Amino acid sequence: MSEPLTIGVLALQGAYDAHARVLASLGATPKLIRLPAELDGLDGLIIPGGESTTMLKSLERDGFYEALEAFVHTTPTFGTCAGAILLASDVANSTQRSFAALDMTVERNAYGRQNDSKILHEPSALPGGPLEMVFIRAPRISRAGAGLEVLATRDGDPTLVRAGHLLAATFHPELGHDTRVHQLFLDLVRQKKNE
Repeated sequence: MSEPLTIGVLALQGAYDAHARVLASLGATPKLIRLPAELDGLDGLIIPGGESTTMLKSLERDGFYEALEAFVHTTPTFGTCAGAILLASDVANSTQRSFAALDMTVERNAYGRQNDSKILHEPSALPGGPLEMVFIRAPRISRAGAGLEVLATRDGDPTLVRAGHLLAATFHPELGHDTRVHQLFLDLVRQKKNE
């Protein structure tokens, strides 16, 4: 049996505890990340949902933004909701700074307000039947670059994409009961580690 993966969860806002619980249930060792120095030694990182502009403000200290930007370009990273926005090369519906790690355009709050939130079960490229997707003030991927593999969609728009060592979801897999997306990320991290 291989040693457990150490996966950081950016713990500035959002449901980072829920991500940590799912990771632990799948045999990984979660580590909550609040300072740039805590990125050292991680096998991978999850950037959770929340409010992306607020998250950016929290990263504007101690060189955190720059450290995180360098990290996501070299180390497996999974962005959910606001995390997906931060990974995108282009942000629409009020432009903002991002790490430009994934070649995609993301529109903030594209599906409406909090009360427009919903849970969908849709086909995906993951084995095991329809994928549970929890949408809360979700962004929309309006353009997916040629290098992105689309793994799930909502009304024809990508909701789960992968490119190299990066994974992004416009929904919240940590708030549902389906652990396949987190398992996919752990498999991606393990694959990268064994290269």
